[in-house]
Amino acid sequence: MTPKSLAALLEEGFQHCCAMDATLGARLEAFADIVRTLDSNFAETVDRLVSRLRNNGAGSAAPRVGDPMPLFLLPNDEGHLIALEALLSEGPVAVTFHRGHWCPYCRMNTHALAKAQKEIDAIGCKIVAIMPDRQQFAEEFKSDAKASFPILTDLDNGYALSLNLAIWVGKEMEQMIAGAGWDVPKFQGNNSWVLPIPATFVVGKDGRVKTRFVDPDYRKRIAIEDLLDAFRSAR
Repeated sequence: MTPKSLAALLEEGFQHCCAMDATLGARLEAFADIVRTLDSNFAETVDRLVSRLRNNGAGSAAPRVGDPMPLFLLPNDEGHLIALEALLSEGPVAVTFHRGHWCPYCRMNTHALAKAQKEIDAIGCKIVAIMPDRQQFAEEFKSDAKASFPILTDLDNGYALSLNLAIWVGKEMEQMIAGAGWDVPKFQGNNSWVLPIPATFVVGKDGRVKTRFVDPDYRKRIAIEDLLDAFRSAR
């Protein structure tokens, strides 16, 4: 029998964690543990990346609470241009950044957001997801999570760069990602190996940031409960 590839084993781990009756944080942590068990070199490379980013203050210059959120006009998964200004006219918006449709942590996060959609709608707020993958992969990302909110393409990380969220992963991490079977240059349409730091900004109707979650460790995301509380406060 042919041994399973790392990508296949990671997909099995992803499905297992998604099915857990646990918080998003617990599922993300469980998946990180699976990665460390399957390939300790991969996990240690991630640890080194996170340490480098933290030591250099990556993400610290992104918009803070009280700052105006820079506007965007980006294409969604159907190719239609979506403006932050138009979304805010209907209520507070959570602007969420993801590394790509291929990232298991981003997929898990988006699944959790999709499951919370009814509660978010009831509060009168919206979600918009932004990633650097091309439109066809944005469509896959949305379909995979069964999400009803828009998935926007930030080609070449232009918007993420304007928010000081874009980082180069480095050669070591590049080799690990490619070795796991994820063709990031194909997904993004370039060879830059630049990804956004996953982040969430809850923006009020006045266009200012009400809640901010930015962590250079892509294995961590804002808790769904904290996001719901942020939405209630922003109303």
